[in-house]
Amino acid sequence: MADQNSGSLSGGTADHTKFEALKGPFQTGADVTKACLTCHNKAGEQVMKSVHWTWDYRNPRTGQLLGKKNVINNFCTNARGNEGMCAQCHAGYGWTDATFDFTDQARIDCLVCHDRTATYYRLPNSRGSAICGVLFENLAPIDFAHVAQNVGLPGRENCGTCHFNGGGGDGVKHGDLDSSLTRPSKALDVHMAVAGPNFACTQCHVSRHHQIAGSRYDMVAHDETGLGKPGARRDVATCESCHGTTPHPKLSLIGWQLNHHAERVACQTCHIPRIARGGVATVTDWDWSTAGRLIDGKGYAEEKYVQADGTPRHTYWSIKGNFKWDENFVPTYQWFDGRMVYTTADTKIDAKQSPVPINVVKGDPGDPNSRIWPFKQVRTKVPWDPVNKTLVFNHLWGDDDTAFWGNFDLVKSVSAGMKLENRPFSGTLGFLDTVSNWPITHMVAPKGDAVGCGECHKPKGRLAAITGVYLPGRDGFGWLDTLGIIALSLTLAGIAAHAAIRLALRFKIIWRPEWRPK
Repeated sequence: MADQNSGSLSGGTADHTKFEALKGPFQTGADVTKACLTCHNKAGEQVMKSVHWTWDYRNPRTGQLLGKKNVINNFCTNARGNEGMCAQCHAGYGWTDATFDFTDQARIDCLVCHDRTATYYRLPNSRGSAICGVLFENLAPIDFAHVAQNVGLPGRENCGTCHFNGGGGDGVKHGDLDSSLTRPSKALDVHMAVAGPNFACTQCHVSRHHQIAGSRYDMVAHDETGLGKPGARRDVATCESCHGTTPHPKLSLIGWQLNHHAERVACQTCHIPRIARGGVATVTDWDWSTAGRLIDGKGYAEEKYVQADGTPRHTYWSIKGNFKWDENFVPTYQWFDGRMVYTTADTKIDAKQSPVPINVVKGDPGDPNSRIWPFKQVRTKVPWDPVNKTLVFNHLWGDDDTAFWGNFDLVKSVSAGMKLENRPFSGTLGFLDTVSNWPITHMVAPKGDAVGCGECHKPKGRLAAITGVYLPGRDGFGWLDTLGIIALSLTLAGIAAHAAIRLALRFKIIWRPEWRPK
């Protein structure tokens, strides 16, 4: 693909085809990394400090230990115990279990972020069962020397290798990140549009020493600083960091009012009117309780949903259960201050709270740092231990007889997953109704397609569920509104009477006795 706008980084200072170290031959990606590090001798240390490498993050505001290595989600549930498959999206080679050496720089995968040939790909780090092998058949061998000599700044397709395919497939997880953003139109995203600014992801998610701004684990919901001076800010990935805190023209009453809205309403709420609108659908419901059904002793799949680009999607799959999909739909809205509190494997769950939130969105209308934000919500029935009242680790991937993607026995696979994590499991398996919240911040529409005033300022509008704020057109005060209507009616009647008297006096209209009816 053609070069994209990467912000403060542009151009290059070297022709990688000229380096002897990159001419190979290379047998593996790790061999390429060793060659890269001969020149980029600080890159390894930098990458190893990044969340892309550690998959580990301690949130300073909530104190929770997060990151893919630790959380349980309500998609494929957990990466731990399934690193052979899940860690193909890790920025390294060969992570299969707890013995992975996080200090070995040769294990860093430079190519997944820097390949500009579109011929490089990742495979699982270990073997799965026979039923999963078909997912990786008929792939052309990688010419590592060719790829190594044609590296460059990351493009959308590099980041999308993992971020477009989170949750197990194209567009499954986020709702605002999918393959349609590889070459989007302006109608889909004004910033990434190929015929527009053609932003790479790093234009907003700026990088400093391989530390990339922006994280769903610790977000900035209300950027009070705005534009960086004299140059681009390097600490956040917010709309305000480019557009300022008063982005609308101030010369009109409408502009003033919109800037007033921007103090309590996230830019994304108005400027991303619908999500999953690029022709790729996203999962909204997932039911693990139906997983494991077989036909003639074998797993099977059904594809009864066809998304807008013509691609059929699984509505049932023996290894994962039932799915529901949606596209081009309105997100949900919540008060958000940037914090999310996660339900972890250590959380004692109250099943009476249904659905149980996998991540609680924190925010309050009385908090000046909170804004109304858009979210995609996913409802899932996930395995859990109703006796110990905890979420469970499920061993899905592997060629051993305890992996669910092979034996179709959830009790057996959960028992194995909990044993791997040294956690107690009662042996009783239930299914818990859960909901997860995914903040929406991509697929920014042209300003002419922004949400209209009437879509929120009406009964049962977009913000019907938002509490703690008075919305004209949506809210009322009962008897006070009635008194107001009466007062307004009397005022109008008085104005009309006054106007009639003035007209009568002006045109000298007086009463004459002969006008009296006989």
